[in-house]
Amino acid sequence: MQQISNHIFCDDSIASLELETRLMTNQYYDYPYLIIKDFFSKSTCYDISEYAYNTSEGEKAKVKTRVLGSIVNPSVDESIRKTVIHKLSDLHVRMYDENFKSFQPLIERFFSVALTTSTALQALEYTKGSFYIKHADDSNELVDADGKTVGFIQVAPMRKLTTVLFTTSHKMHSSEDYSFSGGELIFNYLFDVNGKQIKLYPRAGDMVVFPSNPIYSHEVLHVENGYRLTLVQWHNAIID
Repeated sequence: MQQISNHIFCDDSIASLELETRLMTNQYYDYPYLIIKDFFSKSTCYDISEYAYNTSEGEKAKVKTRVLGSIVNPSVDESIRKTVIHKLSDLHVRMYDENFKSFQPLIERFFSVALTTSTALQALEYTKGSFYIKHADDSNELVDADGKTVGFIQVAPMRKLTTVLFTTSHKMHSSEDYSFSGGELIFNYLFDVNGKQIKLYPRAGDMVVFPSNPIYSHEVLHVENGYRLTLVQWHNAIID
């Protein structure tokens, strides 16, 4: 295991891979990802969740693949990803954009980058039985005949940073109408000092920011009950 921050270690096999984009945080930080508390107030989170649940018409999320060196059109594959994408109201998007601008200097300092362009904001809904298997946001994983990871091939090089804002809480923190059990966010190759895999149990209003490269491969565990809604973006950046 390789230590990548004061409290977090990375699996040797992944830490040693040659990656096309290898953005990392300062190794003297406590954690190699950033958690922003209260990006939105509880009432705003509730309003957004209410809108997605009752008003917005969603569509099944797709995944990108690469075949013979070419990226093919994204398609629905519910063995990989079972979730629904919603569109937010114009008001909620404007509120998000305004808040993001206020936190952008913090994000840029933490990761030593200058953010440039960003994808459109996605509202991702996970209900009972929804999940997303292990994946890296900028790459597809390559495995051998035994299922062992042997490398990654980049399919979305413009993705340098990932931001995930939760508008609902894990039930260990809240039993409100819009909360969920299961559905934890796991970083597959990151571990604490006791060798325990990093697993996040978010509160509504928490934003998690992390590099999009394979070191930060992650998954969403099956939702057992409730309603899990996240606002997700991917950001290009000039890396210092």
